[in-house]
Amino acid sequence: MIKNKAAFVGSFIIFAICMYLFFPFSNTAIKEAQFVFMSFPIQDQEGYNLLGIIGSIMFIGAIIFLFNSLEKYRFRIVFAVVIVYMFLPNLLVVAYQETLANGISAISYDGNGQCDFVTMDDSMDAECNLVLHNRSDEAVTVELEFIDSLFMEEKYVRMESLMNLAGPYTITLAPNSQKHIHLEELLDLSNVPNHIDSGTSFSIHIKLIDGNETRIL
Repeated sequence: MIKNKAAFVGSFIIFAICMYLFFPFSNTAIKEAQFVFMSFPIQDQEGYNLLGIIGSIMFIGAIIFLFNSLEKYRFRIVFAVVIVYMFLPNLLVVAYQETLANGISAISYDGNGQCDFVTMDDSMDAECNLVLHNRSDEAVTVELEFIDSLFMEEKYVRMESLMNLAGPYTITLAPNSQKHIHLEELLDLSNVPNHIDSGTSFSIHIKLIDGNETRIL
């Protein structure tokens, strides 16, 4: 079934390098990609991502090496490898968090948080909802901060980070549990320039802080 062992082994080495380049841990939301190919951010709001382009080329090269190294079942095996590559990184993260990780490293966030803002004169009614999952066997206490999206930062307008006016928020997560976090604040905006008037933000980004350790999710 394998006619070229060197190409076969080489393809999986390249796959491993590609996975390492953009492994989804620990800061998984540093940039907002506009175009993604197999987990590689090709273009974000800062322009083309050189590392993402290089990773994509390497991935395609690995596919070619794998295909040419096989004698039988080429399309089936390549298809199966691509499917495994799509899901393996996240599975490895979960496995690490549930076995070896502790403290802030054991917390996961699905990225589906939402914040709603309504301005009333010099104050704002702000409400945020998100779910955090502690995958370790010990309780974890962290400080939670909100991060503006790159789109809002480029316009020099504050939105999600307005929640930090009432923070930081101390959150305690029980062992092996998910916690729905609901925050509702009346914010004083009298001395806050360049803020939104009203709006809703989806897929919010957050920062978790535990002493000197931080994670951006």
